[in-house]
Amino acid sequence: MSNEQQSGKMWSGRFRDPLDPEFEEWQRSIVFDWRLLFEEIAASKAHASALSAAGILSKAETVELRSALDAIVVEFGSNGGSVAVRDHPAAEDIHHFVELKLVERVGQLGLKLHTGRSRNEQIATDLRLYVRAEIGRVVDGLAAWASALVEQGRAAGEAVMPSYTHLQRAEPVLVAHWLLAYVEMALRDADRLLDCAARLNFCPLGSGAVAGATLPLDRTIAARELGFRAPTANSIDATSDRDFILEYLNSLVLVGLHLSRFAEEITLFATAEFGFVTLPEAFSTGSSAMPQKKNPDLTELIRAKVGRINGAAQSVTMQLKGLPLAYNKDMQETQEPAFSVGFVPQMLTLVARFTAALQFNRDRMSEAAESGYLNAMAAATYLVHKGVPFRTAHEKVGQAVRFAIAKGVELDGLTIDELRQFGSEFGQDFYAAVTLDATLECHDVIGGTARNRVSKALDRAAEWIAALANQNVAEAIHAGS
Repeated sequence: MSNEQQSGKMWSGRFRDPLDPEFEEWQRSIVFDWRLLFEEIAASKAHASALSAAGILSKAETVELRSALDAIVVEFGSNGGSVAVRDHPAAEDIHHFVELKLVERVGQLGLKLHTGRSRNEQIATDLRLYVRAEIGRVVDGLAAWASALVEQGRAAGEAVMPSYTHLQRAEPVLVAHWLLAYVEMALRDADRLLDCAARLNFCPLGSGAVAGATLPLDRTIAARELGFRAPTANSIDATSDRDFILEYLNSLVLVGLHLSRFAEEITLFATAEFGFVTLPEAFSTGSSAMPQKKNPDLTELIRAKVGRINGAAQSVTMQLKGLPLAYNKDMQETQEPAFSVGFVPQMLTLVARFTAALQFNRDRMSEAAESGYLNAMAAATYLVHKGVPFRTAHEKVGQAVRFAIAKGVELDGLTIDELRQFGSEFGQDFYAAVTLDATLECHDVIGGTARNRVSKALDRAAEWIAALANQNVAEAIHAGS
């Protein structure tokens, strides 16, 4: 058979027999890599610049090619256009699609653009550009959520709540202190993602199929145009590296885990049994059977989403495990997991708005913080200041708690005589040492819940968030490189 039967293929010269029709349809990646249209156009324009500098393209040819590439974006870059890309009957992948459309516009000149280039380096470049852009969107979302948490912390003022260990009440903390714990997680997530972006910010163009371009291309030209720090250092690694996808997905797993922990606590705190928060109706739904219900659908969905993110990370892990160098078709399967987590930026936007709309039931939280012997640690600290070793103080206060439980009162409901059963060190100043205010203020250390510490922490967090929100991702990844 003539290779005319393979007409339109980017690789048909060596083949005589046509592809099995079912296999041909099954192996096409255009059905998902259409999402890389913008990245493919940008990378193609950068390659044209490198070809021009090498004398392969004339100035006029370069201008014509770049203009045609821009026209493809205009025609197919919209939502409606993306459907046309995805459903193209002949294109194998996004690279093939762009080449076909380029030839329609500029004829044989469109085929000249592939000079000195391989699809292996194209997809490696496109995916780096895509992940880098997605990281920017996720970091923006994390900054928005962290900002909403800080604003809620400021609004909460000196409102208190119980903290928990083992889901049992532990010690009183400021509501703002609890919110700041999630700010810390969000800032770590942003830092981790920017670190990932810095590591991937090297340009594979010029790596060829595996051994490097066969033309004397100045690789710094494309790297500079695309905002990469520099060209990749090794052509084999450049075309086979998908570490950045896995690192990105694993970073998103932690984003999802932190959102899920927040969602779980809010879901619990919104129950009648806790009654700490009132869910905003704009983010809740009702029951089709029970008229009184207000269900926390947003937080429940957030809890579930981490499963999808983790599944994507595990999928790529198994795809790369034991894969020989360099490019293998297996790598096509790393794309869909990367695309499948595209919902994360929107999820963060929704969580930020949800967080801003939360209402805290301060009286209920304060009541919970002032009962259940949450000042026992402060009581032990009181004895420490009297010269009692902490282990002994712990034992004495534990005995006092047991006595108070039997009597049905809090620690400050015990008389001095009753307290002195457990230690002669107890005096009238004990009661001032175990008030709610004193219990908070005794945690006056960096990272503690004392009022002045939390106030400073809010200010510091706001500064970090502002810097993060105002920082261009490209600047951040160059700074981290």
